[in-house]
Amino acid sequence: MRTPTPMSHRLLMIEDDERLAQMVAQYLQQSGFEVVHAPDGLSGLARLQDAREAQPLDMVLLDLMLPDIDGLEVCRRIRALPPPLAQMPVLMLTAKGDPMDRVIGLELGADDYLPKPFEPRELLARVRAVLRRRSVQAQDAPAPVLRFGSLEIDRDARRVRVSERVCELTAYQFDLLLTMAERAGRVLTREQIMEAVRGRELEAFDRSIDVHMGRIRAEIEADPKNPQRILTVRGVGYVFAKQQD
Repeated sequence: MRTPTPMSHRLLMIEDDERLAQMVAQYLQQSGFEVVHAPDGLSGLARLQDAREAQPLDMVLLDLMLPDIDGLEVCRRIRALPPPLAQMPVLMLTAKGDPMDRVIGLELGADDYLPKPFEPRELLARVRAVLRRRSVQAQDAPAPVLRFGSLEIDRDARRVRVSERVCELTAYQFDLLLTMAERAGRVLTREQIMEAVRGRELEAFDRSIDVHMGRIRAEIEADPKNPQRILTVRGVGYVFAKQQD
């Protein structure tokens, strides 16, 4: 008797063709995937949001043509959900051959696109490829929160706290602090710091960074006149100290 392959990933298939969904589920199950089926877009979104932490979903197989809302709208709504659901990998399936649908789907955040009819082996290969890419991206992604002792820098919330006290920083000052913290231990010139935050409107003179650094120190240092986190390197620039407090 053949030993069943242990399940490694749970996939949500939003597909109104029940026969196709059953066929895909049976085929992927042989390779260790469990497929949860939803027959339309709204029930699929509900399944995605109701998934318990004990049985999380790892990916969505999304048909473009659905009886209620189309796959493009479902993809848009998924990307509008709060994290981590918004980052859910999405593989679109469609019988339509219009290249514009593919372009729109990818622009809305779909990770891949497979036209019908498809070979089950190709679907399996694409599912594995998408999950593999997402795994690599997750490993390479920077930590959302940087911690240096009592100092906490939250990238996503764009918030800085010291011992649970929220620091009052402007958007520009947050970018300067994050730039320094991400390069902790490296001496940076004023020009390098300005280049790193070039996405924002820069001040006219590099000495303006000194003013901002002074204000950042006033918020994050226990003694701004004797800083321990952001140190001045005379004649060069600044360094964010690595030591913990």
